[in-house]
Amino acid sequence: MMRLKILASAAPLAIAALFAHGEFFAAPPASIEIAGTSVQIAPLSWPAQRHVRFTSDASRATVRVQISDSAEAADFTVIDDVDTAEAGACHAQPLLVAVSRDTTASDPVIYLSRDGPADYRIFASSKTFSPLNAAALIVGADGSRHRIEASL
Repeated sequence: MMRLKILASAAPLAIAALFAHGEFFAAPPASIEIAGTSVQIAPLSWPAQRHVRFTSDASRATVRVQISDSAEAADFTVIDDVDTAEAGACHAQPLLVAVSRDTTASDPVIYLSRDGPADYRIFASSKTFSPLNAAALIVGADGSRHRIEASL
């Protein structure tokens, strides 16, 4: 009888933990395709092939990304507010990009702002992508550490 009471009291906690973690109704991970390669934000840092970091100090950045107000002015545009099964679908083995605090000296450091100059200009109007995700994906897909061409 005691075991049944313990199980009954633990079940709501287990259900709450699953909902808090978002496993029941999790959307497919946001991904893009660049030159035939799928690129996706990694849910965890350790399986990612590429790592990026963000900074609020423009002088510490190795790549500058500007958030554009229009798709026409952007180098990279994400508009995926389409409710189909194919929206956001990735290939089986996407390139995983992690936004991480623990990066190496060779990993890109991104300065994201609405002001220029910028190496990339992005526009994101999306249910699944934030401007931060879009910046991480485009810089991670490129793989270069030192851009900062626009400011020179």
